[in-house]
Amino acid sequence: MGFLDHLEVLRWHIIRAVISIVVGACFMFYFIDDIFDKVIMGPLRPDFWTYDALCRWSKAVGLGETLCMPYPKVQDMQVTAFGSQFMNCLTIALLGGFILAFPYILYEIWRFIRPALSEKERKNITGSIFWITFFFLLGLSFGYFLLAPFTFSFLSNFKLGHLQLIQTRPTLDDYLDNMINILIGTGISFELPVFSYVLSKMGIIGPNLLRSYRKFAVVIILIVAAVITPSPDWISQAIVAIPLYSLYELSILISARVTKKEAML
Repeated sequence: MGFLDHLEVLRWHIIRAVISIVVGACFMFYFIDDIFDKVIMGPLRPDFWTYDALCRWSKAVGLGETLCMPYPKVQDMQVTAFGSQFMNCLTIALLGGFILAFPYILYEIWRFIRPALSEKERKNITGSIFWITFFFLLGLSFGYFLLAPFTFSFLSNFKLGHLQLIQTRPTLDDYLDNMINILIGTGISFELPVFSYVLSKMGIIGPNLLRSYRKFAVVIILIVAAVITPSPDWISQAIVAIPLYSLYELSILISARVTKKEAML
């Protein structure tokens, strides 16, 4: 096909992807009140699953109350404009619609690039939609059930000064910005094994390169874990650092396997 024909095909793929997001957003909008109360505001609720589960696990393994995080002390969350609640409602619906439509969006991308691939390349990419979706959802779960509670527990209970004259009253915009950054950040960061596979296939990286940067990755992961965990003890930091480091090691194994297969061909 010519260039304009490709643009026409791409346009329809984009249209179908956008429609899938809109459909997902409409579904989210219909249940927006329950989603907001039970899901979006979940990490701020004292009965959120993570707080009780980590505390009970900490006591069961003999760590005492090391992982018993204080509940976020947030009251009277504010909005500063008349349209803020409605606009945030749309933001939540669109973000939820994107997450629901994520596998279909990948499918549309696959349909667009498939004609340009050779039979060998198609076989190599088989199953990619599943793995990209799997690691993305795994990252979202990690961010929502672990990273968000640690973050909001620490930030909401942090006090500046001895007199404690300052009371934290965050805005809804601020809370949603932090929540979205956490979810999108962890969702993307958990795609590291997928990136490793693709870049290794392209010959851009290899297992030796990743191993040589392992010490730098460890330092960065430990810094991130130290910043976001509310307690200075190593147990809390390990809860966050171990999954991130495991992803890096998994990326090395994937890159080594891909490189070995390429060398045998």
